[in-house]
Amino acid sequence: MKQRLEALKLEALQELNQVNDIPQLNEMRIKYLGKKGPLTEVLRGMGALSAEERPLIGQVANDVRAAIEQVIEAKQQQYEQAETAMRLQLETIDVTLPGKSSGLGSIHPLSKVIQEVEDIFIGMGYTVEEGPEVEQDYYNFEALNLPKDHPARDMQDSFYITEDILMRTHTSPVQIRTMERLKGAVPVKIICPGKVYRRDDDDATHSHVFTQIEGLVIDRHIRMSDLKGTLLQFVQEMFGKQTEIRLRPSFFPFTEPSAEVDVTCVICNGNGCKVCKQTGWLEILGSGMVHPKVLEMAGYDPKEYSGFAFGMGVERIAMLKYGVDDIRHFYTNDLRFLKQFSHI
Repeated sequence: MKQRLEALKLEALQELNQVNDIPQLNEMRIKYLGKKGPLTEVLRGMGALSAEERPLIGQVANDVRAAIEQVIEAKQQQYEQAETAMRLQLETIDVTLPGKSSGLGSIHPLSKVIQEVEDIFIGMGYTVEEGPEVEQDYYNFEALNLPKDHPARDMQDSFYITEDILMRTHTSPVQIRTMERLKGAVPVKIICPGKVYRRDDDDATHSHVFTQIEGLVIDRHIRMSDLKGTLLQFVQEMFGKQTEIRLRPSFFPFTEPSAEVDVTCVICNGNGCKVCKQTGWLEILGSGMVHPKVLEMAGYDPKEYSGFAFGMGVERIAMLKYGVDDIRHFYTNDLRFLKQFSHI
């Protein structure tokens, strides 16, 4: 058995000399030192030896195993060092090369306008309120003086989910929900930014999804002059102190009287150009005194309280402020367009 062990050692060392990489080395480890290897087989036969021979053969077997393991470990270390050296050579980084710059994101122009509008009205004592985009017909229409058969509903072609549930067509439902929550308490001074949905054909000035900001004030002795003064301060802070406004009579079911609000053209400063069709004015929002029926349905006594409301499209404000001629630019995610606003 001693001779067999010595022959096994010689055979293993000769084969290990022919090994060229780590996978072959692992194969040799399994072949000679594994559970089914010849060395293990020899050790299993030691039970047939006499008590005197057993320690001697055991020592020889341990010496053979140690010799084989020593060669395997030496070769493995050699191959690992060579592989590391080769990887370092292939993966060498030239620290003198210029680095790759990663682009920095910036605030979307619509988000920037919303922040600016919020800052202006918060500075005037308003709070910001939000509500669900999937809305009940009652809050979207009926509580705003638009019953089921009201012809003005045709002005807002809606996305209905069920007979009584729809995607909100304006942020006015937030005003009703806020008034209901306050249960007749005054003053109410809020703005309501958010997305709204209408079945509209997308073109340069229309989108089926857009963003509105509406405002509401309710208290005792609120007058139309308060509305005009508020909107004048807003447009002058948004577009510049030189900006003027004018109110034109209009109709909205939830306000009476109602008015469309124009500002002096931000392109020509009111002198007349193709953008304002030579009029010197641009329409930006609708407004009016809150209809008594709306106040009453929301829990406010119209004989004691009055209020005004207004609503504007954020995209319209952004188009005027930044000189954008197509509303679709805000939604197509073209980086060439958006990078122009990285400085704002």
